[in-house]
Amino acid sequence: MSTSVLRTSEGWWVQTPAGAARIATSATTTAELLADRAAIDAAAAGADTVPVDDLELLSPVTAPCRVIAQMTNFESHVRDSGMDPKTVPLTFFRKSSASITGPFGEIVRPAHVGLLDYEVEIGLVIGRDVPAGSTVTENDLPGIIAGLTITNDVSARDIQLPQTQFYEAKSYPTFTPVGPALVLLDAAELARFGDLRLRLSVGGEERQNSLVEEDMLYRPLQALQSLTRFQDLSAGDLVLTGTPAGTALTAPPKPIEMIGNLLPPAVKWKAFFSRQAKNPKYLQHGDVVVASVGTDDGKIDLGAQRLTVRHA
Repeated sequence: MSTSVLRTSEGWWVQTPAGAARIATSATTTAELLADRAAIDAAAAGADTVPVDDLELLSPVTAPCRVIAQMTNFESHVRDSGMDPKTVPLTFFRKSSASITGPFGEIVRPAHVGLLDYEVEIGLVIGRDVPAGSTVTENDLPGIIAGLTITNDVSARDIQLPQTQFYEAKSYPTFTPVGPALVLLDAAELARFGDLRLRLSVGGEERQNSLVEEDMLYRPLQALQSLTRFQDLSAGDLVLTGTPAGTALTAPPKPIEMIGNLLPPAVKWKAFFSRQAKNPKYLQHGDVVVASVGTDDGKIDLGAQRLTVRHA
């Protein structure tokens, strides 16, 4: 049975039907908490609770940690980006863990950024150390993946695209909202990963809605098998698994793309950003972004995050 772990500045909590029960632990990091599973289980069985709404929730994933993200991992997003899903490899990029923020605060657009985009994603929270070179099988997944959480891979497109600079464009403070909960899953629940649905709305308008089973190209097993060929993973690390179609950024129509390829780079990017500046889907000051992930039957529910966009 899933266990939803919450974090505040005062400590860690387990969400129960009656409210939030305090976890009696000295853990200050996600890794330390995951090593204290007895304390989590004891809190889940406890009777003393407070209303969850009374808690000011922080990200359940603590920094510093590794934040690793899969690129274009949903078929709908691949097509939206003007590519062929059959030819897209399994690839990754890194984000700074300084970009991690809580689930109910602000997304802050830096003053020099003009095109701020959103990407709802499922985050895998690593439960134990996995050295590079390890062999990962399906049976290993429940031990390696402690649980799941909601993430938003916020992106400064006008930094990312002309420079092909993913790290900076996706690593500004508040560019990785995480939570509200770290949902610890057992093997049977983790096996239902394909039943998860990702949703995101901006200002009440639904922008993204996709079922993993129908849309995700590379599942967690394939991702972790690829990562561990070259990358150490540690307890508390966060792996983002990609986003579906519906982001503000989409590929230009083919005729425009063909014309653009004939232009000098400076002219091409000037024309591209001139078009993008007219796109109303990029995040604006005051926009409210709501993201949720769960199964349609409600048996697995990662909750929902709600953040307000602020221009610095």
